[in-house]
Amino acid sequence: MTGSIHPTAVIAADADLATDVAIGAYAVIGPGVGIGRGTTVGPHVVIEGLTRIGEDNRIFQFASVGADPQDKKYRGETTRLEIGDRNVIRECVTIHRGTVQDQGVTRIGNDNLLMACAHVAHDCVIGDQCVLANYAALAGHAHLDDWVIMGGFSGIHQFVQVGAHAFIANNAAVTRDVPPYVMTVGQPAGAHSINAEGLKRRGFTPEQVRNIRAAFRLLYRSGLKLAEASQRIEALAAEQPELRALVDFLPRATRGIVR
Repeated sequence: MTGSIHPTAVIAADADLATDVAIGAYAVIGPGVGIGRGTTVGPHVVIEGLTRIGEDNRIFQFASVGADPQDKKYRGETTRLEIGDRNVIRECVTIHRGTVQDQGVTRIGNDNLLMACAHVAHDCVIGDQCVLANYAALAGHAHLDDWVIMGGFSGIHQFVQVGAHAFIANNAAVTRDVPPYVMTVGQPAGAHSINAEGLKRRGFTPEQVRNIRAAFRLLYRSGLKLAEASQRIEALAAEQPELRALVDFLPRATRGIVR
């Protein structure tokens, strides 16, 4: 790929752009920004702050990437945004840098799709292969593990953690941690079922899906206390390794899990 920079784009002198990066009309690339090879930045995109963007990303028009955090405690401290490879960031997406009250960095992994008008607040961490549908929003300090899907207009409360392969339904308001594989629905969001269709698409076998569904029933339908259900799932995980994600997640849930 041969890079190109539109003559109307504004590029800071110390921005570090790979030779084959493409920058569209009226885009603004601020001081300290780094963009890896093969990345395309659309027209009117603004990228600012200490932002590092990896390779082969596509950033569509009017996205705002690396702006100051929307946090009243922010006083201009030096903070960062790190974005991996092969992400698609659609129109009008907003992604903010971290704050010194956390790790000082917002992180987005690889192969994610952020649809139009999605929002990623300060200090969030997004893994790989996640999808944020239109107008999905993460509040500050939220964490998404790999393969999470957020439906349109869904929202994640501050500090909430969402486990791998979870599915957040459209318009859901998530105020508690979501274990791996769980589908959440409602306002406030509750545990509805497992993300069975998503698991099938990702190559989980019918037996693995059955095992995960049985673990969900232990967690949510058995009447057991959380500690008791967790112990039973941990015992099963010895022969059902797909349950290890649940076993590892439950002890690190800090806001209680969706019920």
